[in-house]
Amino acid sequence: MTGTAADARPDARAGGSTWRFDPDTPLDEGCQPAALWARRALLALMAVAVACCLVGLLGVHTGTATAERNGYSMSLRYPTIARAGLDVEWQVTVTHPGGFGKQLTLAVTGDYFDIFETQGFHPQPSEETRDAHTLYLTFTAPPGDTFVVYYDAYIQPASQQGKSARVAVMQHGAPAVWIDYRTRLAP
Repeated sequence: MTGTAADARPDARAGGSTWRFDPDTPLDEGCQPAALWARRALLALMAVAVACCLVGLLGVHTGTATAERNGYSMSLRYPTIARAGLDVEWQVTVTHPGGFGKQLTLAVTGDYFDIFETQGFHPQPSEETRDAHTLYLTFTAPPGDTFVVYYDAYIQPASQQGKSARVAVMQHGAPAVWIDYRTRLAP
């Protein structure tokens, strides 16, 4: 006779207070080989996730891109990989020998900033306009040959997908120098 869970029942002779054990009856169905391997696989997966967190693979990663054209030099620090709710860095530095004249206009892909919650640009643009695809940020030009703007932001908690974008310095209505980049969002 094969044992079942019903074979492990109170012993009537002992007043019903002890259990009789049938060694042919498995008491823990988790000791089955498939269950053991499933637990081992789950523990291994959790160990990999913890290891990724410990070495920083699941956090924010910042990249730098540079471009030089038409006498302008531009560098961009931006989030390459980020997660919802985390602070990120977005900073543009533009250098032009001889300065910028009265104003400097940056053109950024309009919907790129939709993934962010922001405290704003530092310095603040003196003028902002947007057409169907591009956000134009016009700044009063600083003295000297270098301009730096910083975007104080974090990824919106509801953002699930990253964005591709272009940032450009506009000169006479056309891009003088530009950088194409992408921010990816991790779950």
